[in-house]
Amino acid sequence: MIASGRLSQRTLAPWIFLLPGIFMFFIYVIAPIFQSINVSFYSWDGLGEKVWVGFGNYIELFGDEAFYVSLKNNVLWLLFFMLAVPAGLFIAIFLNQTVWGIRLYKSLFFFPFVISQVVVGLVFVWFYNPDFGLMNIILGWFGIDPIAVLADERYVTYGIIAAGLWPQTAYCMILYLTGLNAVDGEMIEAARLDNAKGLRMLWYVILPQLKPATFIAIVVTVVGSLRSFDMISIMTDGGPWGSSRVLAFYMYEQSFSEYGFRMGYGASIAVILFLIMMVYITGFLYKMYRDERGR
Repeated sequence: MIASGRLSQRTLAPWIFLLPGIFMFFIYVIAPIFQSINVSFYSWDGLGEKVWVGFGNYIELFGDEAFYVSLKNNVLWLLFFMLAVPAGLFIAIFLNQTVWGIRLYKSLFFFPFVISQVVVGLVFVWFYNPDFGLMNIILGWFGIDPIAVLADERYVTYGIIAAGLWPQTAYCMILYLTGLNAVDGEMIEAARLDNAKGLRMLWYVILPQLKPATFIAIVVTVVGSLRSFDMISIMTDGGPWGSSRVLAFYMYEQSFSEYGFRMGYGASIAVILFLIMMVYITGFLYKMYRDERGR
């Protein structure tokens, strides 16, 4: 009887601690997802009466040129933002050394992570400025004319992505630095005895032990790239001529800006963004699960 009571306590205790978190997650994450899906089937200004339009918002969306521009930019964000993962890994390996001054280097690389995204955006606005920006000053040393990155449709998205990569790389670096502290030193020594070094050591010994850090880094980077909003709002406000919009920013424009408070249309954009995010993350989770089962 006593053993049965202890067993029930062990079973019940985790749920007692988890239930408040589960409740909050349901209220602030799961429920709003279904509310957004529901709102996407209506024409609604956020205050007045909802008018049922069925799939009308989605039909309009797939004929909207601005939507395709935003979708294309989101794909670019997703592709180039993934550079933060290997960049963070190699910086972490560099910083995981016991040399003089390494704490100073760690502080410098950690700095972008602790400052606000708004500050990062403003710093890069000044950096790209064609009149006094550091980038164009350096280009001038080589005889290259100033480039107005944020005013040119060809370069603006890449310029904002570069700004976003700065703090994201720092975040991935922190994840990998934490993971490197848990790497088994005995396995590294054994690999050295087998004459493994350089890239072979990294690929066959270190990276397999960094899978948890890699998983978190990829998921967070994917989510960050698909919900990118603040950098675009600060640096270009979607310009020039809407060429730097992404889905999250376009959703905001349609829902809350001077474009008319189209909550239903904005919700349909949010649903599409959510589905893209879920497809990518579900595929990655399945691959991780299959790799674990194959061991």
